[in-house]
Amino acid sequence: MRKLLIVKTGTTLASVRRRHGDFEDHIVNQLGVPASDVVTAPVFIDGVLPPLQDVSAVIVTGSHAMVSDREDWSRRLAYWLRHVCGASVPVLGLCYGHQIVADAWGGSVDYHPGGREVGTVAIELCEAGKRDALLGCLPERFLGHVFHAQTVTKLPPAARVLAKNAFEPHHAFVIGDNVWGVQFHPEFDAAIMLAYVEEERESLAREGYAVDKLKASLRDHPYGRALLRRFIGLAAGG
Repeated sequence: MRKLLIVKTGTTLASVRRRHGDFEDHIVNQLGVPASDVVTAPVFIDGVLPPLQDVSAVIVTGSHAMVSDREDWSRRLAYWLRHVCGASVPVLGLCYGHQIVADAWGGSVDYHPGGREVGTVAIELCEAGKRDALLGCLPERFLGHVFHAQTVTKLPPAARVLAKNAFEPHHAFVIGDNVWGVQFHPEFDAAIMLAYVEEERESLAREGYAVDKLKASLRDHPYGRALLRRFIGLAAGG
């Protein structure tokens, strides 16, 4: 049986990992699928990816690495994505994954001029998003968990923007009908976000965040789970 491939591009903070697991665990928990239906490829360690004939869909995780650093493993992943994205396998990039997909297809990634976007934020679907096979499962205005410093500064020529907010003009995009990127974290819940904010408290305060107010604004919501489960449904032909 073909399996979901989680391309792991990094590991979460040690304090988050102890309490909530690592990036692949967050995805599997939101999907509610057996771990036996998933294969994880830690490309940031060994660069090894399974044959595509064994894969039903691909999710590329977030990372604490930066796409603009162009590490060797990241460049190899971008090369691989240029091929897998043309093979009709559904692909979903999350945060760093969103950015590396954009980079692989000719977009640009750099630090956001407004600094970091952190918290549980409101995001709006564009007209294309309302009609999209994946993002269309969400309401016109929905919540997303965010924690990122870099952004897709220019979309790939083939991409269509699906969602945005006042801070982030490219919160979601699609290439063709099988490759998506989302800047927000559908795999996170409020508890994971809280752990990140606590870990980064001092640096966030230096950046001007009112940390206690930020913590109080974190909210659980159903939209990340709905998006990930819709993606698996599309991969299964639904």
